[in-house]
Amino acid sequence: MTPVTGFVEVRPYAELNAFVAPECRGVASRRPFRPHQTVKDVVEAMGIPHTEIDLIVVDGEPVDLAYRPRAGARIAVYPVFEALDIEPIERLRPAPLRDPRFVADVNVGKLARYLRLLGFDVNWSASADDDTLARISTDDQRILLTRDRGLLARRVVTHGLYVHAVDPVEQVVEVIRRLDLTRRISPFTRCLRCNEPVVEVPKSEVLDRLEPLTRRYYEDFRRCTGCGRIFWAGSHHARLAALVETIRTRAPARG
Repeated sequence: MTPVTGFVEVRPYAELNAFVAPECRGVASRRPFRPHQTVKDVVEAMGIPHTEIDLIVVDGEPVDLAYRPRAGARIAVYPVFEALDIEPIERLRPAPLRDPRFVADVNVGKLARYLRLLGFDVNWSASADDDTLARISTDDQRILLTRDRGLLARRVVTHGLYVHAVDPVEQVVEVIRRLDLTRRISPFTRCLRCNEPVVEVPKSEVLDRLEPLTRRYYEDFRRCTGCGRIFWAGSHHARLAALVETIRTRAPARG
């Protein structure tokens, strides 16, 4: 191991403080530094995934993740500015995914379901391992949602979001707020089971698939374009609609 040859000062801002030790929150911390290290190495050693960072400033100048600071440098690290124009300062990541699609880790399965309820495209599988999730995120340009910091630290992952909340409803509110997605909510337009869009369909086309009481009391139906599942506003619909309104209320659109 290359010996420590000096120190740098690192100051995390805003929600990035949640990733670091309590004594490092909101202050400039002295960190050991080796000459081969990049700013990415330094901040991830503190526990901050690079996908959570949108701007790094070293001694007053914005730099990219591959930048190698000098010993004694002062490093300021800022979180993702999804709704704030910071031009002409150079962002660390590619342009934000303004028509966002997601891939969700197995540890946020209910979050994936709730986002589908809101109309968002979410790739989720209970059997997907870390390699698969990273590949899907990169190849399909999907934002990776996870509570695994190590997964977000992979170099191939450029768009990711660490989910702080534990409760699934809190998780979906967090994602909608942080990415300013309230105006993009389009509930009941995507299949909760397979993630494909659902479309309106005449009752006559699905009549033979309906139970007698459903056939008698309901007129409006939708069908999944993927798995073919049939949807209607049954007894469960009011509960899901109330959940959608709760999320809208708790994550109001900015501006």
